[in-house]
Amino acid sequence: MHHPIVWEDRPNPRAPKRYLFLLLILALAAFTARAQQVSAPEPQTGSIVGTITTISGDIVPGATVVLQGPGPADQRTDTANENGFFSFTGVKPGGPYHIAVNAKGFVHWSSEAITLKPGQYLEVPAVRLQLAVVVTTVTATMTQEQIATQQVEIEEKQRVLGFIPNFYTVYDQHPVPLTAKLKFRLAAKLLIDPMTFIGDGFVAATEQAAGGTPDYGQGWDAFGQRVGANYADGFTDIMIGDAIMPAVLHQDPRYYYKGTGTIKERTMYALANPLRRKGDNGKWQPNWSSWAGYLGAGALSNLYYPEKDRGAKPVFQGFGIGVAAAAANGVIQEFVLRHLTPSAKNQP
Repeated sequence: MHHPIVWEDRPNPRAPKRYLFLLLILALAAFTARAQQVSAPEPQTGSIVGTITTISGDIVPGATVVLQGPGPADQRTDTANENGFFSFTGVKPGGPYHIAVNAKGFVHWSSEAITLKPGQYLEVPAVRLQLAVVVTTVTATMTQEQIATQQVEIEEKQRVLGFIPNFYTVYDQHPVPLTAKLKFRLAAKLLIDPMTFIGDGFVAATEQAAGGTPDYGQGWDAFGQRVGANYADGFTDIMIGDAIMPAVLHQDPRYYYKGTGTIKERTMYALANPLRRKGDNGKWQPNWSSWAGYLGAGALSNLYYPEKDRGAKPVFQGFGIGVAAAAANGVIQEFVLRHLTPSAKNQP
């Protein structure tokens, strides 16, 4: 008996199994891929090592060694041990890497680019340091006395028209104070200069021709007396006013050339020459030294001038003449004499 075919509306029991199997395969594949991803080994790291020596082969311990990598995280530092050996382990393969070495007393050393292979043990060859060239700079520092001595040596060569002494003028823009020894040196230099004797002789001849100091009379004896009196005047004036008192009062006996400013400013500056002097402290002070020189020379002249030419009156007359002469000298110094003094023309 044939049974009729009855189409039942029911699910295929094998269909869920196929889907389940497919899902199982996909899950297994995903798990396998994940397992492979997790278990995949990192690239094997390597090491970079080396020994630091000098050019001659001596070991250099304690050097600072820096490994410079492609990124900030790859930079590391080591210190060479007592054998000059350094090492960087666990270094990622790749690069470029550089080794930089610094050691006291040696020139900085840097390697060429290094590329590290996985697991490589790389020894940096020929890490040899060169001794640094020691450059010693010697600064010659001169004392104030040495500088002042040099200035005086320059001033002693200053001569108007090449032969008339012009020792007591400062053209240097930054002079230093003179020591007492240098003040006496300048005075002695002027007093023994041949032009000083020639000048005294010229003045004596003029006085004798004009009949000055008549008690001396005429003739060679009178001329000699006048020369001696003139030299004695100058000697006492210079020694007291330009050496002794400046040393005691710490004042500078020289004229400080101005050279800048208007004509009026320079003239007033020059006319103040007999009234003030530069102190050794660099400040202007009353010209006690010169005044003492004028008065002292006048007072001492009473010892050798004829009796009629002695007394207080000649002393104060000499003081007035000295002040006027110093003022005139300042104006001449400021506007004329530098142009006539060859060695002073090129001074700054």
